[in-house]
Amino acid sequence: MKNTLRTSFLSISRNEALARGIAAQFVMLSDPTVEELSDIRTAVSEAVTNAIVHGYGYSQGEVKLDLEAEEGLITVVVEDFGRGIEDVELARRPFFTSAPESERAGLGFAVMEAFMDSVEIISSPGKGTRIIMKKRLSPNA
Repeated sequence: MKNTLRTSFLSISRNEALARGIAAQFVMLSDPTVEELSDIRTAVSEAVTNAIVHGYGYSQGEVKLDLEAEEGLITVVVEDFGRGIEDVELARRPFFTSAPESERAGLGFAVMEAFMDSVEIISSPGKGTRIIMKKRLSPNA
């Protein structure tokens, strides 16, 4: 059975926790392990933080969160309509950051890739970024 959830929120820092909580509650319906739940929460947190910090540069805009669960596969899509990324491959490199003046370590994409089975980044400068992450849950015992 397929289940979906779509929501959007303003790109303000406190909404990162909201997005993480929404994703956790949605994923709980699929009976994940504690580790799987933690992995997805962390990846969502990183993707939403990237949208807020790098997509909009702390200015206000819309962040979309789409969640899908089907046959043990969780798909998470985080999308912003901000600055976009000029060089996605460069942005994927650990420690690269487009905000060197901030306290960011440049590990957002590396963290997402470490915790999810796949991460796809679609971006267009001046139009925004869409991050599609997937994680297969272990079969129930």
